[in-house]
Amino acid sequence: MTQHAHDRLLIIDFGSQVTQLIARRLRELNVYCEIHPYNRVDDAFLQAFAPKAVIFSGGPASVYWDNAPMPPKGVFDLGVPILGICYGQQVMMHCLGGHVEGGHGTAEFGKAFVTPTDLTHPFLAGWFPPESGPQGQEQVWMSHGDHVSKIAPGFNVYGTSPNAPFAITADPERHFYAVQFHPEVHHTPKGAQLYENFVKLAGFKGDWTMGAYRAEAIAKIRAQVGDAKVICGLSGGVDSSVAAVLIHEAIGDQLTCVFVDHGLLRLGEA
Repeated sequence: MTQHAHDRLLIIDFGSQVTQLIARRLRELNVYCEIHPYNRVDDAFLQAFAPKAVIFSGGPASVYWDNAPMPPKGVFDLGVPILGICYGQQVMMHCLGGHVEGGHGTAEFGKAFVTPTDLTHPFLAGWFPPESGPQGQEQVWMSHGDHVSKIAPGFNVYGTSPNAPFAITADPERHFYAVQFHPEVHHTPKGAQLYENFVKLAGFKGDWTMGAYRAEAIAKIRAQVGDAKVICGLSGGVDSSVAAVLIHEAIGDQLTCVFVDHGLLRLGEA
């Protein structure tokens, strides 16, 4: 299996308008993640990427469309936690033996409130305290036409809403989690908590920081350069300046910088 400096989380993009917000929430937790479109993720890609966890984004499709967006079958056999969001929940249930139905009056777009069931799970740590609202409800943002009408074998229900009876579901044995709403948007006030819970359950250390990136870059430069000399063209811009500083920290006097006056700096800077 390919080795990487940091554990990596894969976001499979099914076309949601807010997929980038998923990545932002994860990066705020110092988790390395990458977004890749569903049609470029196959079993070979999964093996090479070696994700520690996977997230299925939302999307505008229906699982019953011809050529509907689907994840590779092998993703469910990786043995890593998976989180499905909106369409991601629907496609997970569809693939694993549940059932999805068309809107039929249950389509939603906007604010909704999720009520907890009697079951609890660490995925929901910090959710549904008494002060969160009537009956311990949590505000979420729904945006879906189809809905899950039957959960897949192995899943339990942890939260419901009037138009989404399976708003929060999980298979504790396989570490699969699925929600009908969008935790990544600010309209779900405590959505970031769910992402934090998910990455903790997946075993991420939250070590993808700029300090760690700097240390890794310096180590790679030293390994690549060895005892050789390096010439760096330095224009005064951010890219070349940062590169020059990193290289100098890595190899010191082995570096010689050559200033490139391209005529575009401010008066007196050259």
